[in-house]
Amino acid sequence: MTLVVLLMPLLLPCVALLPARRALERCSPQAALWTLTVPVLLLAAGTVTALGTLALTGLLRIPAFAALAELVQPLRTSSPRLVLPLAALAAGLLLIAALALGRSVVRQAVGLRTARSEAGRRPAAGDLCVVDSPRPDAYALPGRPHRIVVTTAMLRSLDAREREALFAHERAHNAGGHHYFLVAAELAAHCHPALRPVREAIRLAAERAADETAAATVGDRRVTAHAIARAALAARAADTSRPAATPAATSGPVPRRVTALLHPAPRTPRAMSWIAALLAACALLSCATAATGALHVHQDIEVAQGEAGR
Repeated sequence: MTLVVLLMPLLLPCVALLPARRALERCSPQAALWTLTVPVLLLAAGTVTALGTLALTGLLRIPAFAALAELVQPLRTSSPRLVLPLAALAAGLLLIAALALGRSVVRQAVGLRTARSEAGRRPAAGDLCVVDSPRPDAYALPGRPHRIVVTTAMLRSLDAREREALFAHERAHNAGGHHYFLVAAELAAHCHPALRPVREAIRLAAERAADETAAATVGDRRVTAHAIARAALAARAADTSRPAATPAATSGPVPRRVTALLHPAPRTPRAMSWIAALLAACALLSCATAATGALHVHQDIEVAQGEAGR
């Protein structure tokens, strides 16, 4: 029974994948950010807890680890022929996820440090930092203080109104703390393969939220759409790259974003959509089943240690 309970958190991210992909169709971009990010973090936590518990049950079947845990009798589990392979698989998946996440953290940290060092060497006008470069690029740089980094080539690619829209977009990223959502999505994507497409949905939601804020700030959705399209074309031609934690107007599926800007602003839903409810249900069920399985294993360990009933 415990084994079945621990397998549920590993399957629920697959169930949540379909509604997550449609979140932007049912929610405003800002609401979609929260609707996606919070459940994704809970699903990732449930996955890690379930894998860790499965790995632990296998380790405690090995005499050396059983002695280390002071087990006076064998741990009660399902058939060793089933538990040991699952435990080995869970341990391997945890190791792979940890290595991939560690590599991502190091890469992003180095990229952010390099970007902030480059921005720090340039004079800033308020939060705007202009970098002399032949590559068109612009992005929101998190940290203290927040910066908007734009290259001279990007400035030459846009007219005055489009520059205003671009700056408003990047300021919206910093004001909304969108880099936190991107970091959370990156973390969750390394915990379960089914959460990787959701990472892209969260990135799109962050860009759409900044698009809508920029359009409201400039007061012209068409100008904002033109600015996003021209900036993306210029940046794509230059083949720019930046850390995933630095949101930029030129990232994501630009044609979809431009199309949305050429239509009226999305309405804020009056009530929680069925997508938000389904994602929340999957996340809560994942955490509940993972916690239940871990609690059962903990109780079995106490019995094996001879502590139950004391």
